[in-house]
Amino acid sequence: MTSTLIESEDRREYRATRRRGLAVDLSMTLATVLVALVIGFLVILATGKDPVAAYEALLTGPLERSFRVGRWLEDATTLTLLGLSVAIPFRARQISLGAESQLYAGALAAATVAIFLPLPPVAVVLVPLVAAAAAGAGMGFVPGSMKARLGANEIVATLMLNAIVVRVYDYLVNGPLKEPGSSAVHSERIQPDSALTPLTEWLGIPFGRANVGFLLMLLTAVALWLLVTRTPLGYRIRMTGSNPHFAEYGGIRVPRAIEWSFVIGGAVAGLAGAHLVQGVYGRLEPGLAGSLAFEGIVVALLARNNPLVVVVAGLFYSYLRAGGDIMEQQTDVGTEIVVVIQAVIVLLVTAQALPDLLKRRLARGPAPAAQGRPVTGAASNGRTSAGGHTDGRSGVGGASHGLPATGGRVGDRRRGGTDPQGRPGAAHDADGDGHPGGARGEGEAR
Repeated sequence: MTSTLIESEDRREYRATRRRGLAVDLSMTLATVLVALVIGFLVILATGKDPVAAYEALLTGPLERSFRVGRWLEDATTLTLLGLSVAIPFRARQISLGAESQLYAGALAAATVAIFLPLPPVAVVLVPLVAAAAAGAGMGFVPGSMKARLGANEIVATLMLNAIVVRVYDYLVNGPLKEPGSSAVHSERIQPDSALTPLTEWLGIPFGRANVGFLLMLLTAVALWLLVTRTPLGYRIRMTGSNPHFAEYGGIRVPRAIEWSFVIGGAVAGLAGAHLVQGVYGRLEPGLAGSLAFEGIVVALLARNNPLVVVVAGLFYSYLRAGGDIMEQQTDVGTEIVVVIQAVIVLLVTAQALPDLLKRRLARGPAPAAQGRPVTGAASNGRTSAGGHTDGRSGVGGASHGLPATGGRVGDRRRGGTDPQGRPGAAHDADGDGHPGGARGEGEAR
C-alpha cells in the first residue's frame, strides 16, 4: 500500500514538473520575443522614423485581409514543420543542419509519385506524403548513422549532404523532370487530385494557397510532443540529450537513439517538402525552400526544442515575415527591421544557452576529490555521488545543472555495483514508468 502511494505521488510530481517545463519554455519564448520587439522599436526610433506606425503595420497588417492570413498560414506551415524537424535531433543534443536536404528529398519523392503514379482518390494524396516522409527519413538516417556508428561530425555531414541533394535537385528540375516544351524551369504539374485541399474550400473564406497542410502540421506537433514525453523512444532520446553517459549506465543504446532522432526529424522535414509540392506550388520549382530550412533552426531554438512551443514560435516568426512586407509597403521603414528583430532573437536564444554550456564545460574538469573513490555530499569525478553535484554522468539524490537525477542507485559497472534487482550498473526505476528514480531534472521535464 505504501509503495503504491509513493509511486502515485512520484507520478503526480513528474506530471507537475512536465507542466512547469512547458510553462517555462513558453514564457521564455514570449519573453525573448518581447525583448526583441522592444529593441526593434528603439532602433526605428533612433533612425528618426515613426515606430508606432511601423509596428502598427507590422503587427496588424497580416490580419487585415483574409488572403494575407492565408499567406501567413501557408508560410507558417512549412516553417513550423522545419522547426519541428530540427527540434527532435536537438533534443538528443545533435546539431543537425540537414533540414534542407531532407526537405528537397521529400519534395522530389512527393512530386515523382504525384506526377507519374496513377493512384485511387485517397491514396493519390496520402502516398506522396508517405513517400516524402520516407525520403526525408532516409536523408536523416545517413548523417545520423555516420555520427552514431562512425563518430563523424554531424554538422559537417549534414552540410555536405545538403550541398549534394540540392545540386541533384537542380539537375533533375532542369533536366529529366523539366516540363516538356516549356521555356520556364520547373517540373510538370502534379495530378489535380494529389493537391492538398485548400482551406478556402472548407471554410468558404479566400485564404489563397493555405491548405490542410496547416492541420497536418498541428497534428505532427502534437504527435511529436507525445512521442518525446510519453513513449520509451522519446525517453531514450531525451536521456541521450541530457546525459549520454547516464543513459548508457541505464541501459539505453545511445547510438540507436541518435539515429532515431535524425530519422524522425528527417521524416518531418520531408513532409515540409511535400507541403510545398502538393499544397503551395503544385510542381517542383527552383529554389523551392529559399532560406526556410535554416530559419527553422531559429524557430526550434526559440521554442527551446519543445514541439508544442515550436508551433507558437513558427507562427510568430512567419507572422514577422508577412508583416515585414506590409510594413515596407505602408511606411517608410524597410524589411531590414525584421532582420534586426530576428537577429536579436538569435542572440537572446544563444545567451540563454551559454550558462548551461559553461557549466557543462567546467564540470568536465578534473575533480579535486579522491581519485576514483566515491564522494558523499561533495563534487566527485562523476562516477558516484550522493546528495551533491556530479559532472552529469550519474547523479544520486540530486540533479546536476538541470540534468536528470535519480532517486535510486546507479551502479558503477567498474565497481561491480548493482541495482535493487541485482542487475549491474542499472538505474533503479522507482515509480515503474520507465523513468529512473522518483525525482527528475529540468531537462527531462521538457
